[in-house]
Amino acid sequence: MREAAFIKRNRSKWQQIDNQTKSRDIKAEILADNFIELTDDLSYARTFYPRSQTVRYLNQLTARYFTHIYKYRKKSKGRFIRFWKTELPLIMYKYRKYMLYSFLSMLAGVLLGIFSLQQESSFANLILGDSYMNQTLENIESGDPMAIYKSAGQEAMFFGIATNNIRVAFLAFIGGVLCSIGTVYILFSNGLMLGVFQSFFYTKGLLATSASVIWLHGTLEISAIIIAGGAGMILGNSILFPGSYSRIYALQKATKDALKVVVGLIPVFVVAAFIESYITRLTDMPMYLKLSIIGLSALFIIWYFILYPHLINKKSNETN
Repeated sequence: MREAAFIKRNRSKWQQIDNQTKSRDIKAEILADNFIELTDDLSYARTFYPRSQTVRYLNQLTARYFTHIYKYRKKSKGRFIRFWKTELPLIMYKYRKYMLYSFLSMLAGVLLGIFSLQQESSFANLILGDSYMNQTLENIESGDPMAIYKSAGQEAMFFGIATNNIRVAFLAFIGGVLCSIGTVYILFSNGLMLGVFQSFFYTKGLLATSASVIWLHGTLEISAIIIAGGAGMILGNSILFPGSYSRIYALQKATKDALKVVVGLIPVFVVAAFIESYITRLTDMPMYLKLSIIGLSALFIIWYFILYPHLINKKSNETN
């Protein structure tokens, strides 16, 4: 991108940031966001226009912002809270369309899994494995179709599930480097397994029984995988559509935000693993308790990852 185009694209943003430096009371969230924007722009300008007036101007503006940040050094302990309260929700809002694409990718797998099992009953063995299906059929015959969740020790199950879920999330994230193909594959394959699993229990007349158990932990687990897939698509989009930036620079910027999303999902996966290891195995739990856990999990996902980001974005725009 030519320097004139770069200046035209960012002039209004720099002027707004410059005006904010004259204020003695800049909110920490705005201060941090603006400083990141300035350092990104300064890095780009140093790379492509090393001896220009633009670099000098951005150097001066960044230096003034650094002075403000130094004044806020005593508030650095609040960085952890700001991440969850403001930073992560704003990232979720910024890339909300990729979260939708991720959801649709998994939904496509679910629908194909349901359709395929209806056409061929042995499809479940192909997708879920013979040993798993044989064990499940034995559990159904014995009158405890969800007994497979009781087959392992709680502690070992917790650490194994948490580790595996986090691994799947990072694979969905890293798969974005392959122009989102790897991410879509992971989302689609997980959706396929989910669709086959639930459709299989439907054919056995146990859909309500299985769903009330599976979604105890699945509400958080599946939602987190979808969001991690959205993070992967952030990477893929930066490679496919870098805009006026170089692909490497666009990828660097996207990686920062996408990685924050994945890191933010780790507590969700840990809670999901806890529920699956210690609560899901309680298959005789009253239905109202099961529905309460599922409902609260769904409300959390909808509030924190969908509704709350809209509120924070609106508040941020009003402040600016």
